[in-house]
Amino acid sequence: MNAIDGKKIAIIGGGPGGLTLARLLQMHGADVAVYERDHSREARVQGSALDLHEDSGLAALEAAGLTDAFWENHRPDLDRLRLTDQHGSVLHDHPRTMSGAGKRPEIERGPLRDLLLDSLRPDTVQWDHKLESATLDGSKVALHFANGQRVLADIAIGGDGANSRLRAIVTPIRPQYVGVTLVEGVVPAAEDAVPELWKLLGGAALIALGTERTIGMGTKPDGSILFYAGLKSSDLEDKQRLEEADNADKRVAWFHANFDGWSEMWAPLFATASSMVWRPLLVCPADQHWEPKTNLTLIGDAAHVMPPYAGEGVNMAMLDALVLSRHLLGESDPGAIAAYETEMFDRMKDMTEDTMLNTEMFYAPDAADRVVNLFRSFGEAASGNSATE
Repeated sequence: MNAIDGKKIAIIGGGPGGLTLARLLQMHGADVAVYERDHSREARVQGSALDLHEDSGLAALEAAGLTDAFWENHRPDLDRLRLTDQHGSVLHDHPRTMSGAGKRPEIERGPLRDLLLDSLRPDTVQWDHKLESATLDGSKVALHFANGQRVLADIAIGGDGANSRLRAIVTPIRPQYVGVTLVEGVVPAAEDAVPELWKLLGGAALIALGTERTIGMGTKPDGSILFYAGLKSSDLEDKQRLEEADNADKRVAWFHANFDGWSEMWAPLFATASSMVWRPLLVCPADQHWEPKTNLTLIGDAAHVMPPYAGEGVNMAMLDALVLSRHLLGESDPGAIAAYETEMFDRMKDMTEDTMLNTEMFYAPDAADRVVNLFRSFGEAASGNSATE
């Protein structure tokens, strides 16, 4: 008997990690429900494109029988990451590996979510279920939702992101602000709205670095540009000033005030953005640990949120799903979750430490030189590998 035989499993959060886990468990007959806060699958525009890695995100999709669906929906055009300085001077074009050893092909979040949703049994995802709180009820987990519903589960798995409500009954350890915030914006019809930046972007992705600031941009299939302006901030008034910038002139003024020394070429991003959102970056301690429970655990950002400067967030969430599913399907009740968490803690310790080093590097005074050298070293390593194969 494995850990899920005859058990009702509740997954909180319908992101890539939660949906991947649901698919992997359903393939073996598990009784699984996914509780998602969105009102429907069309309720929210999905964010930036994702690169899935061969040994994590792609491995999870292969185990889920969704490799063909992935390749039907991936974006082969996102084959380059361009690095520039704050004046738009190109420093390095880094090729992204779409095939062969070490491949990291790109896919939009929306199509990835859709192919996972379409792989599940009808009504697996319970929409409009925002978790308000959870409590232990004997051997079960009681889930209390904002819509008034209460659900009892034999096993509950939190995949509900950095602000997970389920995390509170797993551990008192809370994610901490790292001192860096990303301001997210979208420019519709970007080729006409920001032609100079559209040309610089060249249809792929870009990161500009300088004066301890960053601007990242990527094209979307609908012709828009999604951008993230990153800055160090420890003042809540910074957020208030952004939220008060409710027209083009005020947003450009915000850019000038916070990106001193940057070229005027970036100002049109802020003038034409349809919205701008303040997104503070969080991290869990690299050495975090908690005593395992037999009926409750966390995956993805709910377990180990970190800044995006290693490109591992979605991949680690999907790998969590793969590893957890194997333990739940292959081990008896008492040890499955403990075995998963031991493996997860070991894997994420180094990953978190490396990510925080990268975060410091991206916002260092000499960030442009250091980041370019890092990506060039990746290219040299890849060339060396291919030469010896």
